[in-house]
Amino acid sequence: MLKKKMKRIFLTGLAVVIPAGLTIYILSLIIGMMDRLLEIVPEMYQPDTLLKFHIPGLGVIVTVALIFICGLLTTSYLGKRLVGFGEYLVGKIPFVRSIYQAIKRIAESLLMDKAQSFKNVVLVEYPRRGVHSIGFVTGMPNGEVQQKLGVEKPRVGVFIPLALTPYSGFFIMVPREELIELKMSVEEAFTLIISAGIVTPRERSDTFSLKPDAKETRP
Repeated sequence: MLKKKMKRIFLTGLAVVIPAGLTIYILSLIIGMMDRLLEIVPEMYQPDTLLKFHIPGLGVIVTVALIFICGLLTTSYLGKRLVGFGEYLVGKIPFVRSIYQAIKRIAESLLMDKAQSFKNVVLVEYPRRGVHSIGFVTGMPNGEVQQKLGVEKPRVGVFIPLALTPYSGFFIMVPREELIELKMSVEEAFTLIISAGIVTPRERSDTFSLKPDAKETRP
């Protein structure tokens, strides 16, 4: 009895320590990475040199301030002209141009709300019939793709992330009528995917059952 109780207490402690520890570890990596950005400043002007001591997390404050200043300048007339001129120069470099334009479009879609990317969670039959995966609608493919695949069944772009590593996955194009739209939020869907199905949305977890419905089992 005592052994089981000790085991239960230990596992309960692990359930608290693991998520808290991993969260702190990831945050420390991000803060450390931002602090290292200050190394691009000449050593004599670095905060550690001027203040004679190190302030953890100062890189985060400086990074946020720089982003805000860049946004403030970009919204001005002169800033827009400078950004346009910079993009014109980047557009003259073949390989860099492709990378920059792709990243810019992704950032505008996700941050500037210019598209419906990753706004809708869907179920799609993938990788084969009868097997469903959770995906995120990324938009409509261009006219050439729709024409080659057949305009009678418009395709929708869907990104299917991999469990445990959702930053990688597959991009597929599926007929609109074959998608099953879900009501869960993007955050809930990512939590479900990252946990490999262990953590499910609370409002739906109580009604889920692996047993077939009684009406469906009748002959």
